[in-house]
Amino acid sequence: MNVYIKLKSVGKKRPILDNIPYTLPDNLVSLRQLIEAIVRQEVSDYNNRKTESMLVPFLTETEISDKSIVGKVGFGRLYSDNKACPEKASETALQGFEDGLFRVMVGEKEAVNLDEPLELHENDTLVFIRLTFLAGRLF
Repeated sequence: MNVYIKLKSVGKKRPILDNIPYTLPDNLVSLRQLIEAIVRQEVSDYNNRKTESMLVPFLTETEISDKSIVGKVGFGRLYSDNKACPEKASETALQGFEDGLFRVMVGEKEAVNLDEPLELHENDTLVFIRLTFLAGRLF
């Protein structure tokens, strides 16, 4: 099933990532399965990246501009050969959802329970909203 994923952060007008096409398995029936499927795919992509061996790394003006929109300008380099564990990453993501670190919108509806039935349709837009805790005192 093809969907679009958008990442947002509270307080930012522009999304971090805007409508990224994503392919998901057709048999997802809950938010828990959706998060686990996305995490497994992202961990697989991360583990399949190669460590760079450029002698003289550089970024073009276009790359700097593109990366500054996301909020992190870097070479995208892996400095370690350690692989991520999909099971541990899934546990962490699910715990993050339960702790209120992010919210998930499927179309116009918020998915609030990890195990309630989830209706996904072809070309739906999934929005992941990263919440930020405020620091300081109120008088």
